Amino acid sequence: MADDTSTRLTVRYPASLRVDEEVELRLVAEGDAPGVFALTDLNREYLRQWLPWVDGTRTVGDTEGFVQRALDQVRRGEGFQACIEYRGELAGVIGYVYLDPMNRRTEIGYWLSEALQGRGIMTRACRRLVDFAFESLDLNRVEIRADVDNRKSRTIPERLGFVQEAVLREAAHEHGRFVDLVMYAKLRKEWEVEAARGGSKPLDGRPAVPRARE
Repeated sequence: MADDTSTRLTVRYPASLRVDEEVELRLVAEGDAPGVFALTDLNREYLRQWLPWVDGTRTVGDTEGFVQRALDQVRRGEGFQACIEYRGELAGVIGYVYLDPMNRRTEIGYWLSEALQGRGIMTRACRRLVDFAFESLDLNRVEIRADVDNRKSRTIPERLGFVQEAVLREAAHEHGRFVDLVMYAKLRKEWEVEAARGGSKPLDGRPAVPRARE
């Protein structure tokens, strides 16, 4: 049976992941706080409907805290957060909420500027992280959770062929009330079938996270 020390492995992530000619994912870095905060502030009313942390993000300093946590996450080898760049401009943030190498699973979280909705940006960005999780991180399961009433967010995993596994009752606390979350998941074997059919393009490169020792 693996213990904690056997799964805390050094991971090297690429500085950026090219999605296509329009979209690129660039790992959050020092100096990103002003831009990420400005985009958050611009979309405050739109984002706060679904993201409780928005109300606690009032200054650039608050976003600097997020940047430092993202950098620490990378140093610990527990996933990463990335700026979504659309045609060279910051469009949102996407990343792995956690990385569990012992059970070979992760969860993807994301948000996108309201003005850029409806262009397929998040679907493309999310597909890239799904591919990276299975091919380069050698994981077996990827999850996405969304507020049961957030149809735009739920559309992403549904388009990508995730299976809706459960409704987690009152699993999140938003604006003074508990809300239900829908949990979607995709397994490696399902992704492999899609890849064989041309539905997902495997990436090159060896796994960045070795399997946990038994």
